[in-house]
Amino acid sequence: MGFERIDDLLNAVTADGSLHGIAATVVGRDGVLYEGAAGDAGPNTMFRNASMTKAVATTAALQLVEEGRLDLDATVASVVPEFGELQVLDGFEDGQPVLRAPKTQANVRQLMNHTSGCGYHFLNEKIFTYCTDYGFPDVLSGIKQSISAPLVHDPGTVWEYGVSTDWVGQVVEAVSGQTLGDYLAENVYGPLGMTDSTFDPSDEQRERLLPVLSRATDGSLVPTDLDLPADPEWDSGGHGSYGTIHDYGRFVRAWVNGGELDGRRILNEETVELALRDHLDGVPLPKRMDPTVPELTNPVELLDVPQGWGLGFHLYLIDLPGMRSAGSGDWSGLFNSFYWIDRTAGIGAVIATQLLPFFDNKMFETILNFEAAVYAELGADVTG
Repeated sequence: MGFERIDDLLNAVTADGSLHGIAATVVGRDGVLYEGAAGDAGPNTMFRNASMTKAVATTAALQLVEEGRLDLDATVASVVPEFGELQVLDGFEDGQPVLRAPKTQANVRQLMNHTSGCGYHFLNEKIFTYCTDYGFPDVLSGIKQSISAPLVHDPGTVWEYGVSTDWVGQVVEAVSGQTLGDYLAENVYGPLGMTDSTFDPSDEQRERLLPVLSRATDGSLVPTDLDLPADPEWDSGGHGSYGTIHDYGRFVRAWVNGGELDGRRILNEETVELALRDHLDGVPLPKRMDPTVPELTNPVELLDVPQGWGLGFHLYLIDLPGMRSAGSGDWSGLFNSFYWIDRTAGIGAVIATQLLPFFDNKMFETILNFEAAVYAELGADVTG
C-alpha cells in the first residue's frame, strides 16, 4: 500500500519552513501501514507526549477496574483522600479567593471524562488568577501541589479540561502501590513493546528529543524556553510521558484491535467498547476553549458536529465524510501532537511535531490533509 502522498505532505511542510520537524504513523489491525518523518524529525525521534499521556494513564486505571480493584463509580476521595479536601473556587472577593465545599464528591468516571470540576491554569481564568496572584504552582511547574488547585465547578455539572487525569494517575498509584511510570512499564509499555516510552528519559533519549519551537506573530519559528520540567515531583498522568511515534502507534493499534497486540492483551474488548462510548450523561461539551496563557495555546475550536467524551477519549459521534468513522476516539498533546483510533475502519494514526502554541494553524491544516490522505489511500475498503 503506497502512502507517497503522506511523504510529500510531511516533506513539503518542513521544506518550506512551516514546521521544523514532523513524524507520523498509520496503523491497521495487522500491522504498521505507514511510518515516516521529515525535517529535523527522524524514525527514532523522541516526543513530549503531553496530553497524549492521558489515554495511557486511563488505560492503566481501566485495567484495575477489570481486575475488580477499582470501581468507576467510587468517589475519588475513597481511593485518594487528598482529593476529598479540594474545595470549589467560586471567584474572588476583597482580594481573597472565595472557596466552598463541593455539592457532591467526584467519582473516578468523572475524572476520566473531565466532569470532575478540575481545571487548568492556561484555560481557566479562576485557576490562572489563583496561580498568578496567590503564588500557587501551576501544573507545568513540576510541583505536585499544582494538581491540588481548587475545583472550578461542582462535579458532574460542567465539562472542563484540567488536571483530572493527573488524579487518575494518583488513583492508579494508590491502588497498585507503584508509581505510575513503574505500573505502566509493567502493564502497558512492556506488554506492548513500547521500549522508548517513559516519564524519565535517559540522557540518550533526551538527545533524541525534537526541540520545542514557538510560532512567532510573523509566522516564523523561534526558540522558546517553554518546556516540561526536567525533574518533576510526580509522574503526571495528564502530561508527563515521552516516547516515539512508533511506540504510540503500538498503543493506538492495541486499542484498534480491542485491547490486544501481537498476542498480548492489555484490556478486554468489552472495556475498550465501554471506554469509546459517551459518558457525559447530558453534560454539554464546549465547542471552543479560550486560553489564559496564549504562549501555550491558541483558542481551540472543535468541529460543530455531535461529539462526546468517553473514558479517556474525545469522541466523534458521527461519520466525518472522507475521514474517520462515528465512535472514533482521539486527542492531542500541547506541543501539537495528535492521534485517532477508528475501530470501525480498523485504523489509527499518530502525527506529531514539537511546537507552541497548541492548535497551530499550519499543523492543524497538515493534520486534516494527513487524515484525508490516509482515508483516500484506504479507499473503498474503509468507506464501504
